[in-house]
Amino acid sequence: MNLNEIRESGLLELYVHGALEEDERLIVEQALQAYPELRLELEDIELALLNHAQHYAIKPHGVVKPLLLATFDYLERLKKGEAPCSPPMLHEHSIVADYSQWLERADMTRPADMEAMYARLIAHEPDKVTAIVWLRFGAPGEVHTKEYEKFLIVEGTCTITIGTEEHRLKAGDYLSIPLYINHHVTVTSPIPCKIILQRIAA
Repeated sequence: MNLNEIRESGLLELYVHGALEEDERLIVEQALQAYPELRLELEDIELALLNHAQHYAIKPHGVVKPLLLATFDYLERLKKGEAPCSPPMLHEHSIVADYSQWLERADMTRPADMEAMYARLIAHEPDKVTAIVWLRFGAPGEVHTKEYEKFLIVEGTCTITIGTEEHRLKAGDYLSIPLYINHHVTVTSPIPCKIILQRIAA
């Protein structure tokens, strides 16, 4: 293929995407050697695709990254021999001491330089996920449609707003979030609010 045929074929764009068959990939790589000016065009295509992706990227919810990292950490702990467990279900009579075996573990702490949120998973079961969560400022609004979210405050204070109703919570307080109602958390203490968080399949 000559230079114009390569340019008009769409192979350069597919090459950047990694979507070429082996024979087509070889054609592009041979053309890149034969026509050095194609390398600049390839860089322009890569930059255009990157700009397009960044422009239309959807910013994930603020709790996604910390909980995802906590899940990866939990899976690594299991690989290293930590035994899976089934912590008690959170309910209105739950107390902080119910979770002392995890709260007192030396590895279940937050880093001093934590960002807005940090989490360590206690357990990841088919019907529920239990974690220790630290919030420095709060958590943005969200609505749950497939899982109930339950909180037990361990340290610090926060206000959890469900719809328009505010719930001021301190250490030892429990709160359950209903489905289909927006809620958000605002930390009201000078220290991060430490929480036992449970998400239970609806």
